[in-house]
Amino acid sequence: MRPSTRLRAPSLAELAHRFAKRRVLVVGDLVADHYVYGQTDRISREAPVLVVRYENAEVKLGGAANAAANVASLGGHVTVVGVLGRDEMGAQMRRLFKAAGIRALTPGAGDGLQTQTKTRILAGGSNTTRQQVLRLDRGDRPRLSARQRMEMSRLITAAARNVDAVLVSDYGSGVVGPETLAALRKLDAERVPVCVDSRFALRSFKGFAVLKPNEPELEALVGYPLRTEAQVLEAGRAAVAALECRALVLTRGRSGMVVFDGQGNGEWIAPHGPHEAVDVTGAGDTVMATLCLGLAAGGSVLDAARLANVAGSLVVQKQGTATVARAELLRELEMPR
Repeated sequence: MRPSTRLRAPSLAELAHRFAKRRVLVVGDLVADHYVYGQTDRISREAPVLVVRYENAEVKLGGAANAAANVASLGGHVTVVGVLGRDEMGAQMRRLFKAAGIRALTPGAGDGLQTQTKTRILAGGSNTTRQQVLRLDRGDRPRLSARQRMEMSRLITAAARNVDAVLVSDYGSGVVGPETLAALRKLDAERVPVCVDSRFALRSFKGFAVLKPNEPELEALVGYPLRTEAQVLEAGRAAVAALECRALVLTRGRSGMVVFDGQGNGEWIAPHGPHEAVDVTGAGDTVMATLCLGLAAGGSVLDAARLANVAGSLVVQKQGTATVARAELLRELEMPR
C-alpha cells in the first residue's frame, strides 16, 4: 500500500475553520512542565557534571493539560477534568488554565497530594541554544479515595453535557481509574466521539471509538517489533480486532501515520513537511487535540488524522511543550505545494 500524499487542502482548511467554538472535554493526567534555564561553561570540580548558572524558569501546561491547551489554541472551547495538588505547582497550573480560557474541574485533593511535575533543566553557552541536560520528576501516583474517584466520575458526567467530543489523555498516573472509565464508557455508548491516548493501558479502553497509539505502544500491545510495512499493517489489524475500536490512528513519528478503520483496513498518511524535529515534547498532545477537534467538527477519522499530521509537524519545530494556533494550521494548509 502506498502512502497517501493527498492533503486535500481546501477541504481540510474548511474543517479547521469549523474548530471554532467546538466543545471538547479533556480527561486525564495533569502535569506541570517546569523548565529551568541556565548557562554553563565549565565542569564541576566536585564531580564530572556541568555547572549550570540559573537564569530563569517557567511552568507550562503538560500531559492532559497540554492537550487541553492545544484544543484552546486551535479555537475550541475546552473543559479539563483531572487532579491537582494544593501546592505551588498546582496553583501555577490553575493560573495557566485561567489565562488560556480553560475551565478546570478537579476533585478535592488531600493535603499530601503533590502535583505531577516534570522539571527539565536546559543549559548552554552564552550564544548557543539551550539543550536539556536533566529531567527531574516529582509527584507520586495519586492515591484517590473512593469519594474522590466518585467525584471524578460526577465531574466528567456533568462536564460532558452538550460536548462535541471527549479526549482522554492517560499517562498512567492513576487518574483514569475504574470509576472514570465507567463514566467515559457511558459517553462513548451515547455516540459522543471519545478519542483515547493511553501510554500503558490500551487494553483498558477496549470498545472505545478512536484509539491513538504510537509505534512503541502498538509493539507492546501485539508483542513484536514493527520493522516492515507488512508488520505494521498486521499489527494494526490485530489491534483493531483485539480492542474492538471503530478506528485506530497509529502515529509513527518521522514516518507519518496509518489510520485503520473498524475492519482493520489501513490508510497511510505520509509525514508532512521537510524539516527534522526540533523537540518532540508533547507532540502527541497536539496530534490528539487536532484529531479530536476534527471529529468534533464533523470530519471523518481520516481527514481529522490528516489535519493532526500537519499540526504535529508544526509543533515539533518548537522548543519544549508547545501548542499550535488555528491560524498557524490554516496558513500551513493554504500554502501552495
